Amino acid sequence: MKIELRSDTFTLPTAGMREAMFSAPLGDDVFGEDPTVNALEEKVAKLFQKEAALFCVSGTQSNQIAISVHVSKGQEVICDELSHIYLYEGGGIMANAGASVKLLKGDLGRLNVDQIRAAISPDDIHACESRLVSLENTVNKGGGSIYTSEALQEISDFCRSIDVPLHLDGARIFNAIVETGQTPAQFGNWFDTISICLSKGLGAPIGSILVGSTDFIKKARRVRKRLGGGWRQAGLLAAAGIYALDHQVERLKEDHARARVIASVCEKLPWVKSILPVATNIVIVELPAGMSSVDKVAELREKGVYCSPFGPTYVRFVTHLGFDDAALQAFTERISE
Repeated sequence: MKIELRSDTFTLPTAGMREAMFSAPLGDDVFGEDPTVNALEEKVAKLFQKEAALFCVSGTQSNQIAISVHVSKGQEVICDELSHIYLYEGGGIMANAGASVKLLKGDLGRLNVDQIRAAISPDDIHACESRLVSLENTVNKGGGSIYTSEALQEISDFCRSIDVPLHLDGARIFNAIVETGQTPAQFGNWFDTISICLSKGLGAPIGSILVGSTDFIKKARRVRKRLGGGWRQAGLLAAAGIYALDHQVERLKEDHARARVIASVCEKLPWVKSILPVATNIVIVELPAGMSSVDKVAELREKGVYCSPFGPTYVRFVTHLGFDDAALQAFTERISE
């Protein structure tokens, strides 16, 4: 048995999801005539209590579209140094929006309102204009860390008080929602725009949704087209997203429970120095000094355990829809050998 823990992007569509995809009514989305895409966008906009939504290829695309609409050349995005939009989106902030980035050092990737307040540039022609604050929740590089409702409310209130938009990279937002009891409507109230991934723990094969105001999404649709994102009979993929939202949200709790078991197993191993706090479905293990994460990952792969190097001395395991109790048992046995 191959034990796949490199990422929750390795999920495959379930039988029910495939059936929903095959039976979806289709049209041309560029003309706004794919009924399944329209249904998905309306469903997510209503869920997060936003005026409109846009179906995109990926979280990277939806994040980069949002940044390109919010920010003009010469302005800056404020985010944590561990942010996906900075580390893992191909330099898109600069390449697509022509914008600068001001990086802050938060707590496992989470910023607080005082840090953001101190980072806002002064109204001075010598300074780069702060035009967007972007948060990530859960934080991938932070081991799946989650923001509290209180922290998000404080940041939201501050950003609105100075008229600076607040964007959320919510690639794993439903992992946060099922763990905390927070609601999509709360996130819709806190943030001006949100990127919501359907293809990680929710199990869709592809797709992300960007939500915001009607005017914002109209502009975002133009940017999506410019980036080559004008797909046609996309309802096949949108149907997978609808199925995921209807059937595969609550089961994310199972991924979190299995991640905690992985952490408890790993903490007993002699080659594990420490483990980041496990809040959701990501387990990040620190190796002792001098031990290479690349070498350790290669060693584990020989035993059929697939994971990812996450820095010179860190290894990441991610639980997901395709990692069940049988796989967890096999993982426990192999990694303990």
